[in-house]
Amino acid sequence: MIKLSVMYPADSGARFDLDYYNDTHMPFVLGLLGAACKGASVEVGVCGAAPDAPPTYQAIGVLLFDSPAEFQATFGPAAECILADLPNFTDIVPVVQISDVRVAR
Repeated sequence: MIKLSVMYPADSGARFDLDYYNDTHMPFVLGLLGAACKGASVEVGVCGAAPDAPPTYQAIGVLLFDSPAEFQATFGPAAECILADLPNFTDIVPVVQISDVRVAR
């Protein structure tokens, strides 16, 4: 399983509209990706390593795909449309990571 994590660093001076991200952007992305996307979630930062520490990320968007090839074939053609929507909810430059998800034993 391939996991795309799009992480938006917490910055007190930055603009991030969580409602738009969760209720508009993510459904828009899922509509573009269709059945190739096997799962999605939005994680909202609560705190850092200590309970009173600020979160590292305001939000993290996660998309799951069966394989790197399926991710590339589906996400690549949609990337321009997806990126064009970012100014509608944030001025943060996201940190992106693509991971191979493995089950811990």
